[in-house]
Amino acid sequence: MTDPLGREERCGLLAEAQPGELRALADACLADGADVRVLLAPEVGCVQTQVREPVAGERFLLGDVLACRAEVELAGHRGWAMRLGDDRAAVLAAAVLDAEVEAGRAHASEVDELCREVARRLVEREEREWAELAPTVVEFEELT
Repeated sequence: MTDPLGREERCGLLAEAQPGELRALADACLADGADVRVLLAPEVGCVQTQVREPVAGERFLLGDVLACRAEVELAGHRGWAMRLGDDRAAVLAAAVLDAEVEAGRAHASEVDELCREVARRLVEREEREWAELAPTVVEFEELT
């Protein structure tokens, strides 16, 4: 058995999921006719993005990026999502999935499984990128 994901981690992974898989699972969550209310309709705007410089580990402002956020209430529990870009349907679906887990409803385990699959894909993507970069690494010797 795996540990349940924290909300912050879950929302971060839902932000990286493919729009089609978000919409399909959100449709399954709502298929039972659960009471869902949109508290904040999908809203597109710019947010400031910070990144951490890899050598010294210092944060710096990269710039503004386009993002979309939404908030829903499902079975009395709030769900929230923010994704890069302007895909309103995907962000609304991600908010539904967050609320599904918060409410402990029938598809909560499927949402966790989707998040774990997204996490696996992110690790694989990072490993591929490092494998592509490895031949370009320059190793210096220190002369003493």
